[in-house]
Amino acid sequence: MFKSVENGLKKVFAVTDILAGVCFFSVMALVLANIIMRNLFSMPILGTVEIVGLLVATGLGLALANCEMSDGHIGMDLNLDKLLSKGTQKVIEIVSYVISLSFWAIVVWRLFVYASTSFANGRVTPTASIPLYPFIFVLGFNVFCLCVAIGYKLVRNIREMSATRKSPRGGEEESI
Repeated sequence: MFKSVENGLKKVFAVTDILAGVCFFSVMALVLANIIMRNLFSMPILGTVEIVGLLVATGLGLALANCEMSDGHIGMDLNLDKLLSKGTQKVIEIVSYVISLSFWAIVVWRLFVYASTSFANGRVTPTASIPLYPFIFVLGFNVFCLCVAIGYKLVRNIREMSATRKSPRGGEEESI
């Protein structure tokens, strides 16, 4: 069952990753169109900078969860393999996931609060007057997906740690 949850999450996050690619392709197309319109017709596309900023933020948000699930992020390896036992390394990894999940959960909460207040206040971009709240809600949802990925990895590590602590002789615990 645990493997089927992982496969389901990977499928959902692969879709968000494809949508992130669409966002970045759209940025490229918009910038190219703006250059062509400005140089050939002396008519730049108004609000290009704002639209590019919104698409980049959306694309980065969409890519977060898939990057976490596939361990595609930049990590810091302290090379503790020789200094610490596997159990101690797992404990450090679990603590790291708890801290990370706590931080990102606060970010999700604040993004939804910010999106709600942006909706209530009618906040828009300065030049193109594009409402900001849909992009902030999408970013909040994407960071929530990141929290789901981190939570899954946290639970997986806790399960792995509890499985390795039991010895083959009847469930006695090994010291960490």
